[in-house]
This record gives sequence, structure tokens and C-alpha cells, in this order.
Amino acid sequence: MLDAVVVGAGPNGLTAAVELARRGFSVALFEAKDTVGGGARTEELTLPGFRHDPCSAAHPLGINSPAFRALPLERYGLQWLHADLPMAHPFPDGSAAVLARSVAETAASFGPRDAGTYRRLVEPFLPKWDTLARDFMSLPLTALPRDPVTLARFGLAGLPPATLLLRRFRDERARTLFAGLVAHVMAPLSGFATGAVGLVFALAAHARGWPVARGGSQAISDALAGYLTDLGGAIHTDYEVKRLDDLPPARSYIFDTSPTALARIAGFGTYYQGYHYGPGVFKIDYALDGPVPWTAPEARRAGTVQIGADSAEIGTALRAASREGRAPDRPFMITVQPSVVDPGRAPEGKQVFWAYAHVPSGWTGDLTEVMERQLERFAPGFRDRVLARATAGPAELAARNANYVGGDIGTGAVSGLQIMLRPKLSLFPYCTPHPAVFICSSATPPGPGVHGMSGHNAAKAVWRRLRQS
Repeated sequence: MLDAVVVGAGPNGLTAAVELARRGFSVALFEAKDTVGGGARTEELTLPGFRHDPCSAAHPLGINSPAFRALPLERYGLQWLHADLPMAHPFPDGSAAVLARSVAETAASFGPRDAGTYRRLVEPFLPKWDTLARDFMSLPLTALPRDPVTLARFGLAGLPPATLLLRRFRDERARTLFAGLVAHVMAPLSGFATGAVGLVFALAAHARGWPVARGGSQAISDALAGYLTDLGGAIHTDYEVKRLDDLPPARSYIFDTSPTALARIAGFGTYYQGYHYGPGVFKIDYALDGPVPWTAPEARRAGTVQIGADSAEIGTALRAASREGRAPDRPFMITVQPSVVDPGRAPEGKQVFWAYAHVPSGWTGDLTEVMERQLERFAPGFRDRVLARATAGPAELAARNANYVGGDIGTGAVSGLQIMLRPKLSLFPYCTPHPAVFICSSATPPGPGVHGMSGHNAAKAVWRRLRQS
């Protein structure tokens, strides 16, 4: 009998399997698709030689993950590549605010009235970032914080809605960039703890950057899979699990799936009925005949570029997708240009480009024209560079990855109390009604992102149980 069976080979499932295998437990992992990866894959979606990331592309939480940093993933081919700027936020007038590795450079891009405000906001946390990141990404309520004072100070700054934090800034440049940081989790700016979201992304950039993985996000998954295999773990692909009886006998089962799928497979009925999914996204992967023609020179040097004219426009777009049930007329967009630092992702002189916008859950329309019109505001002539595009709305994204219910790439709304208490109000969020069944997906703390910490935390709960039995 195996010690553990893991279902789902996304970053969290792979990390959970690795954490158990490196502690001497026998582990087998089962994945429905023909390759491992989940939200960290790389495929030729458009033209031969253009290697795109169908979901996650830039990895501020990956390089800062306590779980990944403790694993020898570089020995298995993972290499982080950094653009000159982690992120840029261009404006219609051709200027830009930036999120640089340097706090001073970032603050200077906001202008003199907000430079000091920004420095006072982030600088107290940077010297203690590693401890802070471990504290708020670790197993909740069952491990004592290593630095409770800093964690409490962070909570005071981050738990209020982002709308309150934005009021600290006097000019629109800083407000717009910070609003864009919050919008990465598709939560309205007025939501509980949304200030913390923006702070985490800013601090992550200053601490270690917002890199891409050389060759694409698949490199992260392949490194985890390679390490797992060397530890003696078995990986089975093309293996869809529809019920627990489909799996071999084991002392524990860990699911990197949505709560909905877990309830169906394990027969938990309405146990997760109160769990809510958030807005979907409409995503376009581009093959380009050269760099994006950004008007702002800073955007040409950045790995990630946020698109939104001002904080009001960003807020309107978020409300449209999450509360009003409509696609925004001027969407907030997150774009990534891996070829800035990884030219091998496309034929010589060409580039891959990645962009998505928020839409209502399950939306069935086509946002291509709206998104490209928005891009043209900041990069005139963009359409002339397009060689091919691959579009994916909520239905297509859910078909590629069953965890993306309704196109929700966070596997659950990051709003209200669910921003922290997921998938249920519980001291032990990785446990389920069955004592041998656990959940480790992004539906559990600390939530969405390619960081493996949900898998790490769930594995900790599993090995404690295995040692007691």
C-alpha cells in the first residue's frame, strides 16, 4: 500500500508529492492530461517555434516561494530570467510608472509628491521579507509566526480595502500602478485585505523580482517532476480520476483539484456548497513579428506590463466583470513579454506575447477586438506586428484545466473572507470530511499563484497524520 496518492500534477500537487517523497513516504501522482503542469505549462499555441505559456507566465510568487527555495530545482533545469524592470505601467501620454527592483527607482517614477509615501509604505517590511513571506504563506493557525510583530504591522497596512491604501497617494501615477497590482487577483479594489495583495506583489518585486522561467513555465513543473522521480515517486499521466475507486490503495489521498471536483470524486455531497468562484478571464497568446511598439520606453524593458489608463478605469473594469456581469469596455489587462529576456521562446527576430483581461464567470463572447483596441492606446501599431493569435475564453480555459471553473484561474474568488478562509471556515483547511483525504489546490491558503505553498502546507498536514497512524 502506498503512503500517499496525489491527484493533479499542477505546481501544488507536484510540490505536495515532492515534500512527502523527500521525507521517505511512498508517493504516486496521477494527472488527467498527457503532461504535468496544470497552470504552469508551455506549448506551441500559434505557429511552430513560438512557445507560449497557456496560463501563468511571470512568477513573482514562484521565485519568492519558501517551498520552491528549499528545493534543488535549479539542478533539474529551472533558471529564472529577469528583465531590466519587473513591471511597467504605461499611461496614454507615453510616460510610465514602474515597479523596479529598487525602491528608490520605483518611488521616483511616481513623482515627488508620492515618492516618500511609497518608501514609507514598503521599506519597513523589506529587511524582514523572507520571514514575513513564510509567516503569511505557511500553514494557518497551526504554526506560530516567526515574527508576529512584523506580521501584525503588515496586517494593519494590508487588511483594509485597497481603496483606503490608495488614498495615501496624492497623484494618479502611484494610485494606478498600485490598483493594477491589486487587480492581479481579480478582486474589486474595495474588498477586504486587497491592500495586502498589492503590498505582496510590490515587496516580491523589490526582494527578488518578477522573473520568467527560461524556456517557459513548463520548466517549473518539469523540475518538480524530475526531482520527484529521483526521489522514487511515480507519475502517471493520461489518467482521469472520476471516483476514489479509480485510485490504488493508499494511506492518504491529496487532491490538487477544485473543491467542486473533489466533492464529486470523493462523494462529499454539498460539503463545499458555500465555496464561490470568481470572474473568468479572456486570454490571447500572440506570435509577433518583433517587439510590442510601446510608446513608453519603460514598457519595452519590462517583463510584465499592466494596462489601465488610471485607477478609476481599472476599478470600473473590475466591477464590470465581478459584480455587473458584463465584459468591460476598456479592460484592465495584464501582459507578459517573455522574449524580452528569453529570445529562444520564438524564432530569431520574433516574439511571444501574452495578455488577458477579466470577464464574468462563464462568459461566452469574444474580447479580441476590445483588448487590441486597448493595447493600441499604449502601443500604436500593435496589430501590424501580429503574425498569429490563439484566444481562450472561460470555456476554453476550463477545458484545458478543470480547476479553472468558469474561467476562474484562481480556483476560487479572492474576495470577502474567502481571500483568507478557503475553501471553508476551518482551522485545518487542507482536511476534508474523510480523515485520509486532503485538498492542496489554489482553493486552499495561501491561494492563487505558482508558488507550491498550498501543496507544501497540505503535505505537512498529511505527514503529521501518517506519523500518528
